[in-house]
Amino acid sequence: MSKSLCHRISRVTTRCRLVAVLAWPFLVFAPIEPVAAQTLNAVKERGVLRCGVNENLPGFSSKSAKGEWNGFDVDFCRAVAAAIFGDPGKVELVPVSVEDRFPALQSGKVDILSRNSTWTMTREADFQLIFPATTYYDGQGFLVHRSTGLQSALELNDAKVCVQEGTTSERNAADYFRSNSMKGDLVIGKDEIEQLKAYEAGLCTTLTDDVSLLYSMRLRLSKPSNHVILPDVISKEPRGPVVRRGDDQWAVIVKWIHFAMINAEELGVSSENIDQALKSNNQAIRRLVGTEGNLGEKIGLSNDWVVRLVRAVGNYGETFNRNIGLRSKLGVPRGINNLWSQGGIQYGPPL
Repeated sequence: MSKSLCHRISRVTTRCRLVAVLAWPFLVFAPIEPVAAQTLNAVKERGVLRCGVNENLPGFSSKSAKGEWNGFDVDFCRAVAAAIFGDPGKVELVPVSVEDRFPALQSGKVDILSRNSTWTMTREADFQLIFPATTYYDGQGFLVHRSTGLQSALELNDAKVCVQEGTTSERNAADYFRSNSMKGDLVIGKDEIEQLKAYEAGLCTTLTDDVSLLYSMRLRLSKPSNHVILPDVISKEPRGPVVRRGDDQWAVIVKWIHFAMINAEELGVSSENIDQALKSNNQAIRRLVGTEGNLGEKIGLSNDWVVRLVRAVGNYGETFNRNIGLRSKLGVPRGINNLWSQGGIQYGPPL
């Protein structure tokens, strides 16, 4: 690269400054100054992370009679708090409805949304939001009474379909019946509770939603074993945390917290052996836990940010298995949410 080109780069870029050029292919750049970290600074000054969640979705986000929160989405909120503060308890879990979830994020009522929301272009464009990562790959399915003997969603012609208002499931169901030249009547519920009540009261033949949600909702039926989830998956439902557009640093932090949990599982680093990982000679593990390099500082966190979050909630596999996997009450197969090296598509870019 010529000196004139180096000067030309320096003039046209506002966020990165080329300070030296060595023999190709080695280039040395000055650190990139992040944009104003308004969300991270606000969270630190407040002393607590505000995370928007579902209030009644067992396995993902629910509150017990004693007021204790738990679930896969809740654990992600705690992972973010742990990465920032070193304390997973420094999070305020704010229940938000389907209608209020995106406005709550836009208005600043919450700093991050971790509430079973599907990533779509329309949502990012219309609401000026960013989905930094997919923490759970899902798809829409159908729940039916076992007594119906149905084996496929293609047998649902003339069915009444319980679906939740204002979700991607509502449009997907209509599209599915139309594209397969089937007739179906949508029975709209304003939330999961109303949807379930209508289904259990016999007002509809089937209940449709993301398959993971169907596992969760089935638990709340009076006789869960009398109901089956059909094998058909009719849509792509990539789900994950959501943040406001315009704060690059915050989006990067949220994204890499998920990727760190994936990489931790891939490298065999867990909440049970995190102390041993701190003594590892493996360079990939050393970078992950912060004993080599300063990756945490580059995004506004301490260099032991991964240690903090893994110690608090575990790696990705631990949170999955504990809350929704085969060891949990939901019993959801890991499936495509397995690591890429184990037949799934969960993949963390290298640190």
